[in-house]
Amino acid sequence: MYKSSQFEEKDADKVLAFMQAHPFITLIGFDGAYPVATQVPVQVCQDEAGMRIVGHIMRKTDHHLAYAKNENVMALFTGAHAYVSAAVYENPAVASTWNYSSVQAKGKIRLMNSDETRTVIMQLTDQYEDAVNSPASFHKMDAAYIDQHLKAIVGFEIKVENIHNVFKLSQNHSATNRTNIVANLSASDDADSKKVAAQMKALD
Repeated sequence: MYKSSQFEEKDADKVLAFMQAHPFITLIGFDGAYPVATQVPVQVCQDEAGMRIVGHIMRKTDHHLAYAKNENVMALFTGAHAYVSAAVYENPAVASTWNYSSVQAKGKIRLMNSDETRTVIMQLTDQYEDAVNSPASFHKMDAAYIDQHLKAIVGFEIKVENIHNVFKLSQNHSATNRTNIVANLSASDDADSKKVAAQMKALD
């Protein structure tokens, strides 16, 4: 990870909020020869015992076998990103750049038993479906259907041991440059560019 103190978010609550707002992560492990990765939705939980990341994966995949073999993993959370053209700088004859937000959470993964996996699926489904009214809510699924599909997946829990972040939002630029960058990104048709502009304005 690119580390620079000027781009590091020191407020742990803001970092947690970012992670919870971007729950579709890249989960990375190591199989002994190469890194392995998969993209999965998760829940990020914080309590007196620390931070936990909970989700599920398919069985008998390269990443499942790697996580079973090596408990050390990294969860990568990414947010909006945007190209920043030096054309809008006070001095445009310099390198352009890219603004983005990212969090890397490293820890140890534990693969769950079938009962724990069922609970994870229920909680994750109810997080995105209306548990009472949605026809796709967990409690409206056929029990046999759930049991059949549970055989193909396994829940996991990561106990987070350390977190690093980069919230690169042109903090190293002059007020004039930042104003110009925000105006340029806000005028873009790209949704991510508009989000980055909003994040930059929130810092001022």
